[in-house]
Amino acid sequence: MLRIAFAGTPEFAATALDALARAGHQIALVLTQPDRPAGRGKALQQSPVKRLALSLGLQVWQPATLRDPDAWQRLADARLDAMVVAAYGLILPAQVLAIPRLGCLNIHASLLPRWRGAAPIQRAIEAGDTETGITIMQMDEGLDTGPMLSMVSTPILPGDSGGSLHDRLAALGAAAIVDALAGLEAGRLQAVPQPAEGATYARKLGKADGALDFALDAAALVDRIRAFDPVPGSVAMLARDEPVPVKFWRARVAAPDAAAAAPHPAAPGTVLAADANGLVVACGRGAIAATELQKPGGKRLGCADFLRGFPISPGERFVPPATT
Repeated sequence: MLRIAFAGTPEFAATALDALARAGHQIALVLTQPDRPAGRGKALQQSPVKRLALSLGLQVWQPATLRDPDAWQRLADARLDAMVVAAYGLILPAQVLAIPRLGCLNIHASLLPRWRGAAPIQRAIEAGDTETGITIMQMDEGLDTGPMLSMVSTPILPGDSGGSLHDRLAALGAAAIVDALAGLEAGRLQAVPQPAEGATYARKLGKADGALDFALDAAALVDRIRAFDPVPGSVAMLARDEPVPVKFWRARVAAPDAAAAAPHPAAPGTVLAADANGLVVACGRGAIAATELQKPGGKRLGCADFLRGFPISPGERFVPPATT
């Protein structure tokens, strides 16, 4: 077994930390982001990785930066075989990358070089990709540009959301890093450079990503809705005297045939039907049928239950929310 440091912050990373601890590796140090204010009361919240590490009796360190000599010395003093990084949130400078005997390994939630960057899970769904996976990468100073040690793929299913795909990839990543460390320790793994072609950038999620614009094609809107479930959520404004924000959680293309690809005669955002089968809304091309929605202060509900408590009529219209 290896002596390692682990650096990560959200649930995705905590899944990997748990697997490494169960595999018997000696986890000398756990790095995670400083506690942040969250919730209505803005109380300081520990990261999922910190909560798990403390429950396992591991040493936790929350540096604001890894760019100073004191941080480098602390990692050097840990006498690490390897450092595992998963959705950590801080840049590792060259001085840190050079410390562990076997280097720094990153668990990245895409099949590199596809979707380098901060939000590979959601961007893959948004783009309509049919496959994604986990890459275990030997880190260098670039943005997810290092050579690859291993890959495991998984299909993106039509019913996948950002949340369901996240959970599946977290489990795959946890298993993949345990296997990769075993391979490194036994001398079986050889890092190979990433392909020169096919790199794309998965930019960080923001509030603007959740703004539904019905001028888009129906299929593109359905992909966006499932990609941004649960974060940041997809919102459109019901254009009434007092506009009402409505969250769209699940939707399908209303008529998945040749006619759905044609521009709709109704203006984008117009409600075409509202019943138990779905809230059908015209798009730039085709229409979507939303089947799970949420009103302000309410819960996520199936369309029939939603409409019983919040009636919407054909002819009403949704518009994109302001994002500034």
